[in-house]
Amino acid sequence: MKIISVVALAAAIALLPGAAYSQGKTAPKDAKLYFITPYDGQKFRGAFWVRFGLRNMGVTHAGDDYQNAGHHHLLVDVKDPIDPKEPIPQDKSHLHFGAGQTETLLDLPPGTHTLQLVLGDAKHYPFEPPVVSEKITIRVRQPVSARNR
Repeated sequence: MKIISVVALAAAIALLPGAAYSQGKTAPKDAKLYFITPYDGQKFRGAFWVRFGLRNMGVTHAGDDYQNAGHHHLLVDVKDPIDPKEPIPQDKSHLHFGAGQTETLLDLPPGTHTLQLVLGDAKHYPFEPPVVSEKITIRVRQPVSARNR
């Protein structure tokens, strides 16, 4: 009996790493994530609205584990691709919208910036295949009041 317990424990431990990453939530092949605004190449002075578009999937809160639904993550100036086996990080470059938001007012410093959307599942993991938007580039100009000083 002790041998069976040891074998069962070893099997459970061997399976743990698989459960710890790569959630494997599948997304419909025709799912599409995109920016409603801004458009690629757009220029701004100061803060601007970013509106997220999603087709053939639904938007829900983080933690809600519904079929074919997730929540938005906005990547700002992120160069490295998202690791599909890890949750999407949360920091100043990886913005989470776990309350189901579909827009945000973004205030970036002057300069050229890249934006990309990634849809995450209930636990912030990317879907399989990943549901990501095209990466766009925007430019924030110096505010008019700052140029006149």
